[in-house]
Amino acid sequence: MPHILIVEDETIIRSALRRLLERNQYQVSEAGSVQEAQERFSIPSFDLIVSDLRLPGAPGTELIKLGQGKPVLIMTSYASLRSAVDSMKMGAVDYIAKPFDHDEMLQAVARILRDRQSTQSTPVERPAKAGNADKNTVDNSNGEIGIIGSCPPMLDMYSKIRKVAPTDSNVLIQGESGTGKELVARALHNLSRRAKAPMISVNCAAIPESLIESELFGHEKGAFTGASAGRAGLVEAADGGTLFLDEIGELPLEAQARLLRVLQEGEIRRVGSVQSQKVDVRLIAATHRDLKSLAKVGQFREDLYYRLHVIALKLPPLRERGSDVNEIAHAFLARQSARVGRTDLKFAPDAERAISQYSWPGNVRELENAVERAVILCENPEISADLLGIDIELGDLRDDDFIGLGPQHSISSGNTSHDPAEDLSLEDYFQHFVLEHQDHMTETELARKLGVSRKCLWERRQRLGIPRRKTGVTTEG
Repeated sequence: MPHILIVEDETIIRSALRRLLERNQYQVSEAGSVQEAQERFSIPSFDLIVSDLRLPGAPGTELIKLGQGKPVLIMTSYASLRSAVDSMKMGAVDYIAKPFDHDEMLQAVARILRDRQSTQSTPVERPAKAGNADKNTVDNSNGEIGIIGSCPPMLDMYSKIRKVAPTDSNVLIQGESGTGKELVARALHNLSRRAKAPMISVNCAAIPESLIESELFGHEKGAFTGASAGRAGLVEAADGGTLFLDEIGELPLEAQARLLRVLQEGEIRRVGSVQSQKVDVRLIAATHRDLKSLAKVGQFREDLYYRLHVIALKLPPLRERGSDVNEIAHAFLARQSARVGRTDLKFAPDAERAISQYSWPGNVRELENAVERAVILCENPEISADLLGIDIELGDLRDDDFIGLGPQHSISSGNTSHDPAEDLSLEDYFQHFVLEHQDHMTETELARKLGVSRKCLWERRQRLGIPRRKTGVTTEG
């Protein structure tokens, strides 16, 4: 069982994170500061260290040195996201922005531990190319790609990845939310000559519009209120490596113009600066939207679209992947069973049928959530279809996605007092709540009231077709 150290000075966050990880079969220890961690534990003995960036006394980055090579995952708020970039330069394996939802944290932890195990099991004498290819692998015939599935569209995708990865061409990955676009981006990076350099991943929809330019391109001291020091941006942090911009269709037009300069001239200019500097980045972008149509109506720069569209890879939705869905479900079952220490679990025949027949609107992400939920709730060796919860209209929305609503917004079926929300599904309630409050609440406030992250709020908006309303309310919380 992997042993994880949490270093976080806020007791509530530390305790909640500990419970989350322990529920997913990780052994967890915790400390409130770097000094406390040093006094209580042998830091190099842990498999992973998860630390807040800003701590009393020494910063979380001190654990990179104290861990003696053990992976350190840095947690940081959006306000200090640029500092997280500096952390990666110092050797942090990755960073995760607060607020994050449970799935984001669990996926990051699982990926880091899987990468570490893969690296440890790789023979030292192997050629460099093979060593790079083994990063982020899974147990299947496409191990160097890191994606499960063998349907014809995916086999074609693997072939294109292998051809495209060694080049420096820009790549646009298209596909519905939850299809695995970031996995494709990681495969392109890991199979490229840039594999030893960082891959910086940015969800363009998750960063407030007012911050996106300084986050991507950096800023000079005094460039705007609060800019007390100059900072490098995420593009600069990816110098020599790969920049992955997820949901690039949400990038504001002003930031698109700056990005175009990076692609055309290979240089950036920090916000507030009159000087440019050269950068060498390979850009991989992803979107579930039709950028060409957006360009026609002026919502996306046409010149940027054609710069991005050098090579386009389209991921098929899970409903079009045939028997892949069952293969992926069994892989998730094996992973989740190992987490809870059970070797007897299997899908009942009705569950197998339900998995293959369901349309999976949330794609692979929804399937993973369904299998995880079923494994946790299953009391018998066979997982039945009803445990997967996929024959109900709620899709991949779950009650625990709304834990921040409080009793006045209770949607539990066990609530005997009448509440208007009792008659609504979770999707209905979400849509009703957002439409009712978005005129006078910011995105951050909406997310906080709903008990989800800004990224989760954005993804739900996209799936339910609820656009952001342009009002006098600012986009920052």
